[in-house]
Amino acid sequence: MADEELEALRQRRLGELRAEHGDPSADPSQQEAKQREAEIRNTILAQVLDQAARARLSNLALVKPDKAKAVENYLIQMARFGQLAGKVSEQGLIEILEKVSQQTEKKTTVKFNRRKVLDSDEEDDY
Repeated sequence: MADEELEALRQRRLGELRAEHGDPSADPSQQEAKQREAEIRNTILAQVLDQAARARLSNLALVKPDKAKAVENYLIQMARFGQLAGKVSEQGLIEILEKVSQQTEKKTTVKFNRRKVLDSDEEDDY
C-alpha cells in the first residue's frame, strides 16, 4: 500500500471514531451549524428580554443550565408566535420561571419504615 493511501485510511477511520464518540471537532459543518443556531437564539433573546431579565437568565444558566434552556425555548416559541407584547421585564421573566418550575416540578416522597423492636419487660436496659 502506498503511504498516501494508508494516510487517507487513517484519517477516514479517525474521523469515524470521532463521530462515534461525539467529538465536536469531528465535523466542522456541524460545529458551524451549532454556532449559527446559538447566534440566532441570542439575537432573538436580545430582542425579547430587557437588560435586567437577560442578566437574570444568564445567572440562571450558570446554576441550572437545563432550566435556563427550557425558559429560553419557551421565550423563543412565544416570540415566534407573536405572543409577546414588547420586551419582557425582570418581573415577567420571574413569572415565566415560576410557570416553568411548576411544569417541571418533581414531587419527592419520603417513606419511613419503622422497625418494630421486641422489647420485653423482663430485661432491664441501662
